[in-house]
Amino acid sequence: MIPSQIRQFIEKFSRLPSIGPRLATRLSFYILGLSKAERQELELALRGLNTLDRCPRCFFLKSENKQLCDICADPRRNPAVIAIVEKETDILSLERARKFNGHYLMLGDLPEKGTLETVHKSRLQHLKTRIESELNGKAKELIIALNPTTFGDFVASIIKQDFKNHTESITRLGRGIPTGGEIEFADEETLGSALERRM
Repeated sequence: MIPSQIRQFIEKFSRLPSIGPRLATRLSFYILGLSKAERQELELALRGLNTLDRCPRCFFLKSENKQLCDICADPRRNPAVIAIVEKETDILSLERARKFNGHYLMLGDLPEKGTLETVHKSRLQHLKTRIESELNGKAKELIIALNPTTFGDFVASIIKQDFKNHTESITRLGRGIPTGGEIEFADEETLGSALERRM
């Protein structure tokens, strides 16, 4: 009854976060209702994502034709102050708060519980190497900007232990963010306050 092209669209888009089969179905018919030019713009926007790559320093996103992301390449930022975050949207949220002028390390999505996965361990090891080679073995400050969940707290304790000899101070965002909350959904004022009152 439904053309195979729409079934394929629904199957692929229903895998995206917060989009189930019903919303994917609605999206498919909405997009079909757009003009051909508007659909081509959407197609170009999706294809544009293929030109992005990971920054080799912080693992945020960069254009594939650039060596570093815009944050790491900015000479006005302080490379000795590093915020450790979970995902890209956390970096975007902290940047909107306009209270942080350092660099980042993006760990990648943390599971709800369990242990640090290989990717997290390798990225933390990468940060140690970065501190040793670029900052003579010692950062000025590491800000643990992970979500205040049970596992986020567990990872923070591991980082504090592993990096105590690699930085002058280790802080966490102030508890302006409620326990169990997510950085991505905090407003700029709350995040700015959490950065200013880091512990």
